[in-house]
Amino acid sequence: MLKRSPRETHSNVAALEDLASLAEYSFMDTLNCDPEAKTTGADHSPRQVFSGHYVPVKPTPIENPEYVSHSQSLFRELGFADSLAQSDDFVRMFSGDLSHVPEPMRKVGWACGYALSIYGNEFTQQCPFQTGNGYGDGRAISVLEAVINGQRWEMQLKGAGRTPYCRGADGRAVLRSSVREFLAQEHMHALGVPTSRSLSLYVSETEKVRRPWYSEGSRSMDPDVLISEPVAISTRVAPSFIRVGQIELFSRRARRNEHPGAMEELEKIVLHLIDREYNGVIDQTLPTSEKAVWLAREFRSRLTSLVANWIRVGYCQGNFNSDNCAAGGFTLDYGPFGFCDAFDPHYQPWTGGGQHFSFLNQPMAAERNFYSFCSALQPLLTKHTDCLRQLDEIQRDFPRVMQEQMETMWAAKLGLDAFHPDLFRELATLMMQTPVDYTIFFRELSSLPDNIEPLKKSFYGGRTYLADPEGLDQRWSAWLTKWQSLTEHRSREELSSQMKHANPKYSLKEWFLVPAYQQAASGNYAMLRELQQVMTQPYAEQSESVEKKYYRLKPLELFGVGGASHC
Repeated sequence: MLKRSPRETHSNVAALEDLASLAEYSFMDTLNCDPEAKTTGADHSPRQVFSGHYVPVKPTPIENPEYVSHSQSLFRELGFADSLAQSDDFVRMFSGDLSHVPEPMRKVGWACGYALSIYGNEFTQQCPFQTGNGYGDGRAISVLEAVINGQRWEMQLKGAGRTPYCRGADGRAVLRSSVREFLAQEHMHALGVPTSRSLSLYVSETEKVRRPWYSEGSRSMDPDVLISEPVAISTRVAPSFIRVGQIELFSRRARRNEHPGAMEELEKIVLHLIDREYNGVIDQTLPTSEKAVWLAREFRSRLTSLVANWIRVGYCQGNFNSDNCAAGGFTLDYGPFGFCDAFDPHYQPWTGGGQHFSFLNQPMAAERNFYSFCSALQPLLTKHTDCLRQLDEIQRDFPRVMQEQMETMWAAKLGLDAFHPDLFRELATLMMQTPVDYTIFFRELSSLPDNIEPLKKSFYGGRTYLADPEGLDQRWSAWLTKWQSLTEHRSREELSSQMKHANPKYSLKEWFLVPAYQQAASGNYAMLRELQQVMTQPYAEQSESVEKKYYRLKPLELFGVGGASHC
């Protein structure tokens, strides 16, 4: 069990030395290092990693780092002074240079391997060696664990250079994707959705890399040009970054008896996960087999709640493979994500994602990841038939638990005491046929309109092409009357307040992000910081100018445009 010491009762971090005093490297100190690793961390070429939970890697600093932004809310939670984000030694460390960090901080970070399952099916061909031993953190390097106010946080640099898992890529992140992730993590936290967090964002003033992207106004599904983009490093923070795919990797090795310590490594990573993410929830005195059963049950609860929350706020993960599924039950890896504009059950922001990872298919994708997770635990239970039976029951019950979470969520969005299937089905049909903006519709409904006119703020122009728009209005009016009859017993003030807590006013649409990262690329961070301010108060009624700018329909000409509608 990980130690907690008296020094952790409060924090007041004004300098990097203060943060150093809170350092405690549980992952490196309690788990197995790759026996073929270099202690210096000079390990930047693709290679197979056959055993061990991590590889020590020295980050590659970006050239001439410049401050872009930091999360004021996370800094407050951690007890960090805002001035820290622009202090020389903090900038140096969190832009990838660990060479001067104060002790007991370490001058090397660590990267981890993991396996890949897509929709519950095991894959190895994404690994350049076709074995699964070269797949993992290709450009993400953890550099610190710190115990702050009794909570352990892992800090990971994204875009910090190549690791043994880089598969030949350059290990860099560009400012565009870094801005997206930086803003999205803090927005999701403000929405009340469990997520990794954003600490800081730095860009290189001189270093650029070439990436495929879209020419202006392109309607191509695939990027059609190569562009030169500034290199950036963002720091993401979470209690741990253990993924379902990580548990799978060690389970596959144990199942195949790939090396003498394979089963021990599986047990160690599972127990470490419990200690990091489920400490205080799972009884530490239980044997491993019983802990694994409890772990599956608790993870099921978190995962089903998480996915219901994603759908509540209009979020689509886009690529919900097992390696993009945090075993702690929070949102991880903001790559091909998006917030839907016009409601579409099959909304998918990533052109390579497929319908199986689309908006309303996310509960099924979660079920397949949970199947992979339970399968990964099975080697620990082979001698415990009762535990295997319980694990099987927990897995088979996933669809029921997921459905309950979804029905509770839809009832909350609609202000109902209980889910009403017929009302919901008719609403979903109307929302698609009109079509409507997902965020604006539910927020307008939260104001309890007397007729459908306020709801029309969310209606897109496509409805004018229908043969019978007046008939559609009549159906909307009939639906609203039925909804009103199911909510009329509630105090209007109480009902509206409750619904507004379930239905945000602002969501981080891709077409808001595009000008923010375009301006940032030329050194203008004003729009990025404005978006950060607006999107960290997503339920609030903000100023008239903010409402006019960010509470509006997506311009029709942007639908289908690469980068603004898909990536």
